[in-house]
Amino acid sequence: MSDLIQLEKRDHIAILTIANPPANTWTADSLAALARIVAELNDDRNIYALVVTGQGEKFFSAGADLKTFADGDRAMANEMAQRFGEAFAALTAFRGVSIAAINGYAMGGGLECALSCDIRIAEEHAQMALPEASVGLLPCAGGTQNLPWLVGEGWAKRMILCGERVDAAKALQIGLVEEVVPSGQALEAALKLAEGACKQSPSSIASCKQLVMSARDGRSHSDGWRMERELFVELFHTEDQKEGVNAFLDKRKPQWKNR
Repeated sequence: MSDLIQLEKRDHIAILTIANPPANTWTADSLAALARIVAELNDDRNIYALVVTGQGEKFFSAGADLKTFADGDRAMANEMAQRFGEAFAALTAFRGVSIAAINGYAMGGGLECALSCDIRIAEEHAQMALPEASVGLLPCAGGTQNLPWLVGEGWAKRMILCGERVDAAKALQIGLVEEVVPSGQALEAALKLAEGACKQSPSSIASCKQLVMSARDGRSHSDGWRMERELFVELFHTEDQKEGVNAFLDKRKPQWKNR
């Protein structure tokens, strides 16, 4: 595990902190560590939810350190693009619920990290942008694909093509984040939401997330409905299905096994 990524586990919740001050920038090592950590969390049946935040009060993450690309090294560019892609693809595919607690500036690869999470909570002072084109680059870690899905093509083009930065209030208005909280409260709000997710069957959550994400693949409604029925039946192979129904009938809290 990289020292640039801090991992804490609280009951069924994993808290991942991007810790590379002053701007919590991503490096090849921290991106590789992120991919490894998510893989390990997927294997940890006791973890149901993941919260991602930044160290300090000013930055969630400013993305990549531009010094990495200053000499125009194409091999380095290729390596970093691959590392970003692998890391955020792993985060997107996390089997549980992932929540970004955006505690400050989320720029470039920092915002792309938040976009890879299921839900985003921003503090009121947060600023968000994908400014890569202003320095001769482009978002290479899902920004051009994930942002339009959330905010629509028009706002995605304003942010990516025109370099428009949005504050937390505007981000909430356009659907970039789902909640805005006072400064210093994003992690607390994310943990509260994660605790709610942990009350759900983790087996059901994994299937539901798969179904929701599959809508991005352009499947027809009939294909989506077919997948729903198939995954519904597959849940009957899990212990969680039996536990959930019987706990309800017995008027007690379910004890999930995540299997």
